[in-house]
Amino acid sequence: MTSQAKPLSARDVLRIPDFRRLFTGQVISDFGDALTSLALLLVVNQLTGSTAALALMAIALALPQVTVGVLAGVYVDRWDRRKVMLASDLLRAVLVLGFVFVQSVDMLWLLYLLATSQAALGTFFTPARTALIPSIVPRDGLMAANSLSQASRLAAGVLGSGAAGVMLGVFGVAWPAFAIDSLTFVLSFLFVLRISASSELGSRPAKQGASVYRSVVEGLTVVRQSRLLIGTLISATVIMLGLGAINVLFVPLLINDLRVPATWFGAIDLAQTSSMILSALVLATLLSRVSARRVITVAMGGTAVITALLAGVNDVWQVIVLLFAVGWLITPLQAAISTIIQTEAGDAVRGRVAALLSTATSTASVVSMGIAGVFGDLIGVRGVFVGGAAVILMAAVAAFVLFRGGHERAASVGHTGDQPIAA
Repeated sequence: MTSQAKPLSARDVLRIPDFRRLFTGQVISDFGDALTSLALLLVVNQLTGSTAALALMAIALALPQVTVGVLAGVYVDRWDRRKVMLASDLLRAVLVLGFVFVQSVDMLWLLYLLATSQAALGTFFTPARTALIPSIVPRDGLMAANSLSQASRLAAGVLGSGAAGVMLGVFGVAWPAFAIDSLTFVLSFLFVLRISASSELGSRPAKQGASVYRSVVEGLTVVRQSRLLIGTLISATVIMLGLGAINVLFVPLLINDLRVPATWFGAIDLAQTSSMILSALVLATLLSRVSARRVITVAMGGTAVITALLAGVNDVWQVIVLLFAVGWLITPLQAAISTIIQTEAGDAVRGRVAALLSTATSTASVVSMGIAGVFGDLIGVRGVFVGGAAVILMAAVAAFVLFRGGHERAASVGHTGDQPIAA
């Protein structure tokens, strides 16, 4: 038996040149994504003033992951992932410039079309990036690498949203946001281009002639044969059935129940975002010494407790404290889920498994959001929070039960000749 390697810290993984390039490109691109996401909603609101039009834009951005996400994973496993990311960046750099030409309600259809197309390209980029990381970062550095990725996404998201708000709220123009986003895709392209091709091109033999359907089934089979993968997929999907409703009804809880002024929203958002970033920076090395399955189970259980406590808040300071607390759980949870996907799914199927997880959780979130409106009227917002906490607790229980007997190992599941973890 080989001795366990010392877990890599966030600083250690940033010393890896290819990861540093990938990470830098992600930070830049995430800033642009946040910039455009908010700018699109603000433009739709300016042009129409319709909540239905805003909902349609949200659907346009979410629909590609739900509909074509799994298929994108098939091609991520068939093609050179680095080239998939490069093509996705370049095509999106062109597409987002098209938003500039939408100046009236008559051109709104183009906004929806371009938004859907851009999101569809993103369904290729994300699993390709997730699948590429284990080719660049050693196994003992994956938790730190994924924690850093989560932290940068949050920080860039806050900055991007803030910049979009200034551009449209102060200057009343949206085109700079779209132009900057296009530039961020170009910069991301340049950083990804510098990643060594040898980091990506491992032993990943393509199965010539295999149908898309057969490839999807192969990915599902790999998940089914691994207790850790199926436990991660099921628990992550269940938790989103609870969190989706919470996310939708959080604003009504603050505005209608607690009578919190809109001026508090920045502080409330900062409470959770700051703790999520801090947890990534502070806990990355520590969590590398703990099994990812234990991180998932504990984080889900803690999130259930905090969600239940949110149902009983009666002052805004309680909300801020609880959101700061949950932020310390969410980033480790997300990092642990990514780590299990990267270490338990072999390189030949890793893109499909990552895409399957994204599709399942996105679908669960959309379904939960739809249910939230109905049950919010029937049992009240606080009742939905209690129900959401119960669903999240079910996710924690599912993780605990399904992870029993599963042992984390190096990335090997899915390779020819490997024995899968017994179901």
